[in-house]
Amino acid sequence: MEKTIQAILPPEVAFQPELLAQAVRKKVRLSDEEGEVRLVRRSVDARGKQVKVNVQVLVTDKHKMPPLISYRKDFSDVSQGQPVVIVGFGPAGMFAALRLIELGYQPIVIERGSDVRKRRRDIAAINKDHVVNPESNYCFGEGGAGTYSDGKLYTRSKKRGDIQKSLEILVAHGAPEDILIDAHPHIGTNKLPKVVQQIRETILSAGGKILFDTRVTDLIMKANRMRGVVLGNGDKVEGIGVILATGHSARDVFKLLNDKGILLEAKPFALGVRIEHPQQLIDQIQYNCKPDRGPWLPAASYALIHQTNYEQKQRGVFSFCMCPGGFIVPSATQPGEVVVNGMSPSRRDSKYANSGIVAAVEREDYMNKYGHHGPLAGLAFQQEIEEQACALAGNTQAAPAQGMIDFVKNRVSSQLNETSYQPGLLSVDMNEVLPAAIHERLRTALKAFGHKMKGYYTQEAQIVGVESRTSSPIRIPRDAESCEHVQVKGLFPCGEGAGYAGGILSAAMDGEKCADRLVEAYG
Repeated sequence: MEKTIQAILPPEVAFQPELLAQAVRKKVRLSDEEGEVRLVRRSVDARGKQVKVNVQVLVTDKHKMPPLISYRKDFSDVSQGQPVVIVGFGPAGMFAALRLIELGYQPIVIERGSDVRKRRRDIAAINKDHVVNPESNYCFGEGGAGTYSDGKLYTRSKKRGDIQKSLEILVAHGAPEDILIDAHPHIGTNKLPKVVQQIRETILSAGGKILFDTRVTDLIMKANRMRGVVLGNGDKVEGIGVILATGHSARDVFKLLNDKGILLEAKPFALGVRIEHPQQLIDQIQYNCKPDRGPWLPAASYALIHQTNYEQKQRGVFSFCMCPGGFIVPSATQPGEVVVNGMSPSRRDSKYANSGIVAAVEREDYMNKYGHHGPLAGLAFQQEIEEQACALAGNTQAAPAQGMIDFVKNRVSSQLNETSYQPGLLSVDMNEVLPAAIHERLRTALKAFGHKMKGYYTQEAQIVGVESRTSSPIRIPRDAESCEHVQVKGLFPCGEGAGYAGGILSAAMDGEKCADRLVEAYG
């Protein structure tokens, strides 16, 4: 016997394995001795007056339950295999390296930042001392920006690659098994560093190489094909090709490519603020519960979007990277700029909820003023706003902030709420931080969000600036089939920084795809 059972259960049953198994056994009239039960899928449905949980459960005969995951880490030694250079050790770079090892090739990874242990000290220095190390921070270092994030693994990119395999790889390296079950899986910032470390150990034990604290300063071209990179110390690293997986904040790499005459394109992105509410308030809105959600339901999240018109141009304003039970963190990559992002621990048990609320930015919105920067125009626009935020907040990592209603009504806040943002907040007029098109669109959208979520529009919430690293403002053009740069042979732009992914899972799958295509072309 092997059958899949669908059921709708109350949270206190769905989130307790023993009670869930009892409910399923009762439903199919199965005794404890007769078979096995495994939860396969779980999603919370809060649309009605009473919150329910939809579950999918696999029931089999005793000792017939298939393995939880089929992925195995027992690789052959690739230390003598053909080398492939990977620039960047975020999700795209990590998964590209793992895929190359599966195929019998030796990945040589160049990572400008530090390993997770040293990186913790650099991150602590940002939070406590307002000191930004431009090589090791919340964006740069082992695991990339994803290491110190919520670890959200939900993606709409169903055609990008094998989602199940990607999740299994993470579980095989220490991620919680719940990511195979939950409709919107996440790992949590407290668990991600250990997962990343285990992936590193897998790569090294199979004969791959990883160079931390190492910057790329030049490119090696031979016979009209990219064969490797030059490092900051002058060393050269060569291979059969280069996978460029630097993430969306490696501005020096974009400038290097542009200086070399390698084709780049300015592209749309999004820009705005982080909004922070009490998590209890979001729970009450979403779950219709008072005073709290109880011990079984996860911290509530939300997704919002509203179309706005400003100067006869329509642009969407939407929630981005919503972090229930999370923290706002400083994500600048060099001194003199303020950037904020969000993250959550695995239990999502902070008393705050935060989300990016950002407005779409099209190329035409910034090319008139910044077009002289060529394909780097969006980057220049983004950077100027980050530097303005830093200047207005006192040239530290304190972030400019304003109460939500004060912001909408165009008045400076006399008092700010408590916050999860460790470097602290400074009350400012956000009109001086954000371009007019952005702050006017945000004002319109926030009032609309208050109608969609009763209680969302409140002075209990505050906006914190700026959320500017939503995605790369640059695309490195590549062939849709081969994933190779349209101009430079041997160069495979990859992941979020190249403009082809939007999160951990999509970047990971893009890394695998680029590894496959490189091997097909040059292996």
